Amino acid sequence: METVTIQINNQRAYKLLEELEALNLLKVIQKNVKTPQKLSDKYAGKLSAEVAQELQAYVAKGRETWGKSDI
Repeated sequence: METVTIQINNQRAYKLLEELEALNLLKVIQKNVKTPQKLSDKYAGKLSAEVAQELQAYVAKGRETWGKSDI
């Protein structure tokens, strides 16, 4: 036996899988499995360009300060 993951694009395809399962040709193991979304994809574009730039500058300044305290 081999297990594969598929993506169902419409309801007709799901009906076909149910029919194949009824014929004992395959078994649907798990329904409604969602692949986890990467955080970078989830939050992409949530900050305005200005806010993002200010945040990057703030982080860079913090890193410079942190590096100087090690001396």
